[in-house]
Amino acid sequence: MPMKAVVLHGKEDLRIEDVDVPTPGPGQVLIRNGYAGICGSDLHAIFAPEALGLSATDPHSVTGSTLPQILGHEFSGTVEAAGDGVDVPVGTPAAIYPVYACGECPACRKGRENACARIGFHGLSSDGGGMAEFTVVDADRVHPLPDGVDVKMGALVEPMAVAWHATTRGQVTPESTAVIVGAGPIGIGIYFALKAQGLTRIVVSEPSAERRTLLSDLGAAVVDPVNDDLNARVAELTDGQGVDVAFDAAGAPVAFQSTLPLLAPAGRLVVVALYERPVELQPSLLALGERDVVGAMAYLPEDFTAVIQAIASGVYDFTGWVETIGVDDVHQAVERLRSGAGAKILVSAQASQ
Repeated sequence: MPMKAVVLHGKEDLRIEDVDVPTPGPGQVLIRNGYAGICGSDLHAIFAPEALGLSATDPHSVTGSTLPQILGHEFSGTVEAAGDGVDVPVGTPAAIYPVYACGECPACRKGRENACARIGFHGLSSDGGGMAEFTVVDADRVHPLPDGVDVKMGALVEPMAVAWHATTRGQVTPESTAVIVGAGPIGIGIYFALKAQGLTRIVVSEPSAERRTLLSDLGAAVVDPVNDDLNARVAELTDGQGVDVAFDAAGAPVAFQSTLPLLAPAGRLVVVALYERPVELQPSLLALGERDVVGAMAYLPEDFTAVIQAIASGVYDFTGWVETIGVDDVHQAVERLRSGAGAKILVSAQASQ
């Protein structure tokens, strides 16, 4: 039986086509996909697949898959059928944990599969993905959604888990002061994750007027780093002490360089953005004041659990920054996101949704 899917065949070769519905094997479930988010990694996959190790000839070292690839690693759905040995009930709504790790590298041996040297993702470097009517995953990837968390919210668990994991790397407490640089979906997610963990003194730096308005409507204190004085705003927030933790969700050299001096002594800068070019660093800024710079990559299963609980508790507000499109509108949505327009776009996998 055919199904409609968003399939990447190669660089700038994204097609909407019919493919066969997969069949679950032992220990697997068939997911009737609900929604899948388009993220920056998808844009990299489409316009620079080689940068992510995607190839039509060289299989991924963990998943064994090659292009063509059904996209969609930020996704949710409902269990449609189960293979032998699976006790997940049919009809279970769920967010799907998409990470594939080798289990052998130093990161994996330390329990940090999110930093696996050979990491892969379902819907990016695997067979199948969320931008199709159905996909098959191992049953242990299913994170059931509780009452009050619908399947559309479930598709946001993955990007919000990226943000949540960044806050764990920041070692925040309710008393911490924080600045977030960049108000894309991950920056927004960091804002809500900090609120969920009890922080109240947070400022978000974002040059886009559209995104500043969006964050302001969500209750955030925002600042324009181009035309306003970010240093003065941070000084006001912290009584001149500097912030305890800063989050770089922008991925722009000027953002990194301007954020580091905002840290208080023993403060911590968490880099969650991916950079395409090197950044100049003055190491004395780290030595003087014993400041830390740490990275945050993806998430762990416990981050998924924490985000689902926080969504269920009502911490997150998805009003105004999440929109839904159909599969046939994916090309247009990709171009919009590439141009910097929009915030979070979810692709509805089922024609009836």
